[in-house]
Amino acid sequence: MNWLRKLVRPKLRGLVGRQKDVPDDLWRKCPNCGEMIFHRDLERDLRVCQYCGYHMRLDAKTRLGLMFDGGEYQTIELKKVAVDPLKFRDRRKYTERLKAAQNKTGAQDALSVAHGKMGGGGVVAAVLDFTFLGGSMGTAVGEGIIAAAKLAVVQDAPLIMVTSSGGARMQEGILSLMQLPRTTIAVNEVREAGLPYIVVLADPTTGGVSASFAMLGDIAIAEPGAIIGFAGARVIEQTIREKLPEGFQRSEYLYDHGMVDMVVHRQELRSTLIRVIGLLRNTAPPAPVIALAGKDAAPDKEAKPARPEPAA
Repeated sequence: MNWLRKLVRPKLRGLVGRQKDVPDDLWRKCPNCGEMIFHRDLERDLRVCQYCGYHMRLDAKTRLGLMFDGGEYQTIELKKVAVDPLKFRDRRKYTERLKAAQNKTGAQDALSVAHGKMGGGGVVAAVLDFTFLGGSMGTAVGEGIIAAAKLAVVQDAPLIMVTSSGGARMQEGILSLMQLPRTTIAVNEVREAGLPYIVVLADPTTGGVSASFAMLGDIAIAEPGAIIGFAGARVIEQTIREKLPEGFQRSEYLYDHGMVDMVVHRQELRSTLIRVIGLLRNTAPPAPVIALAGKDAAPDKEAKPARPEPAA
């Protein structure tokens, strides 16, 4: 068979010509089922696997574009914070990790705050991006959530929070942990103003984020299959020395046990948010008030009450 390899194959290659290089990013492998998905099909399905329904993670920019009317929104500039307050270093300097994450995502930190129209009504949205240091919450994220809450109050608009985070940012130590009470106070100010606070729990929502603003929503909506909890399942099993139930800390398990209000497919998320906001913000009566005539008419407020007849 050497003649096939040495003679025929070179001639065929000469006739066909040199094959063009194929880009490496045309196909994506589903992390859950392992199926290969063409990149255009994946984007069409909002990064949801067409074979198993697995919801892949979205960056903040893509998430915001899917939420607002026509994909149009305005982001706000967040407050500047100390870059490396603790001069933290592990295998790399914290400043180096920040710069690498900024170059990768094009964002200054893990949180993006935007405002625009959703279903024709004004909305403020704050989105955590897991691509940026695991969506971890540092001082910058805390300041961003406070800014989002204040903007919602000023604009008299609902606040939508989309969480995807591993928790507090260890490189900022106690300063990161202090964002738990600060963000809790911020969302309470939205509530005190009589405005809806809706949380969309994406994969994963854990640690200090789940222990603060992520679990305080008036309505808690989870994406299918998202991991939601405080400590990891393996840590819990090692602590209590028991096997956890199947699907523990997944969206569906939490829904069955009353921890979240809805589990919504990504393709239905925007319409669900619009419907929920419409229900929470609708203060008008369900139908026009019509005055009744005849004996069923309401009594005249101006009329004096009849004097009772004297007893016989």
